[in-house]
Amino acid sequence: MKYDIVCGIEVHTELLTKTKIFCACTTRFGGEPNTQCCEICTGMPGAMPTLNKKVVEFAVRTGLALNCKITRYTKFDRKNYFYPDLPKAYQISQLYLPICKNGYVELDSGKRIRIKEIHMEEDAGKLIHDGGTTLINYNRCGVPLLEIVSEPDISTPEEAAQYTQKLRDILRFCGVSDCKMQEGSLRADVNVSVKPCGSDKLGTRTEMKNINSFKAIQSAVENEAKRQIELLESGGTVRQETRRWDDRENTSCAMRIKEEAQHYKYFPEPDIPPLTLTNEYIEGIRATLPELPDEKKARYVGELGITGYDADVICSDLAYITLFEKTAALTNSPKDSANWIMGEVMHHLSASQTLPEDMDFPTESLGEVINLLNSGKITRPTAKAVFERVFFDGVNPAEYIEQNGLLLENNADEIEKVAAEVIAANPKAVGEYKSGKQKAIGFLIGQAMKKLGGKAAATEVSETIKRMMND
Repeated sequence: MKYDIVCGIEVHTELLTKTKIFCACTTRFGGEPNTQCCEICTGMPGAMPTLNKKVVEFAVRTGLALNCKITRYTKFDRKNYFYPDLPKAYQISQLYLPICKNGYVELDSGKRIRIKEIHMEEDAGKLIHDGGTTLINYNRCGVPLLEIVSEPDISTPEEAAQYTQKLRDILRFCGVSDCKMQEGSLRADVNVSVKPCGSDKLGTRTEMKNINSFKAIQSAVENEAKRQIELLESGGTVRQETRRWDDRENTSCAMRIKEEAQHYKYFPEPDIPPLTLTNEYIEGIRATLPELPDEKKARYVGELGITGYDADVICSDLAYITLFEKTAALTNSPKDSANWIMGEVMHHLSASQTLPEDMDFPTESLGEVINLLNSGKITRPTAKAVFERVFFDGVNPAEYIEQNGLLLENNADEIEKVAAEVIAANPKAVGEYKSGKQKAIGFLIGQAMKKLGGKAAATEVSETIKRMMND
């Protein structure tokens, strides 16, 4: 029997606010354990939460970018459960009136993955299991989250990964989250079931928690669907449960029976009053929305003439976009700008294990190097060497080139002298060229460029050698 995959994803993203959702503690990542928490985010008796208005703004901003309807009257609810990383034994979240509903993300195929809702909530702490001992870090308690819940519209592992990646790109473009999956600021809970092809009856679903890479999301959907199919084919039944995904082993294991909403005993949050959002407030936020990823890619292809592949790569990170737009404006050559970013820039990032957002050289420097190359003032090897010093040391390109004598010297007499020496010293290569072997000219040019110390244009050297051999 053939089966269809049915998948829905709940994405949790930490918001880029300076302080937590209900208190003034910092949200900075990487602080010493239990130094960024207070009586409010740890739930001390009598502590009263105060809603961070920036969280509401970011939630509305996200909802608008994801084509959602914004709930004008919204409120918070208490989700009650006992677990060591939740010191007050409840989480303030939204169940009954989430702030955003009924949106969608459009995949490259044109298929729309519907978004059921987006709600605001606070994060829990973090448990560290070490040699039979469990340590608790409450710094993350109260960090503001958005939970973005899709409908079960995803039908392949590839769609699951692409949907999550498009969500990440939109969130980053909107400036609401850095979405650093390695730091846990974007995490996905993946719900998977299978059903006979063409059947309208959904199968029993399982949930895999806190998956933090696109590759792992795709693998989790693929492997869990395979596990369920094998179980059904062998006469077994799928149990509704929460499973832990093991990225190293590429498999999952059962954790606990899947909870339902009634198990959490939700009730309205008594300490935070409901919110009423006006049309003026919502439209004011809509007016600040940036050009979103798919719109920007289409403009780059249609107006700037770069390929769809180049646009995808450039739009994969805001740091690349900033550098590309600055460089293209300086050089008036979008294609050259894209090629250098995808070539030299990404090469140095990879070699130095630097994240794109951590690039700290002046953004105009890349454009200056490209302009010097395209104007014939330096050779391509020189341009690459100069940019390497720009990337790592932040040098000024023009000053570095002048100080190190790297400008091309268009001395025709010197080029002719060196060309004559190279021709005389390499009769075999000359003979091969004259017999029709065009590749031989490359060797002669290389020898001449070496003697000239790279201070001549390769085109001029080539023309000179060819002319002298043909005389």
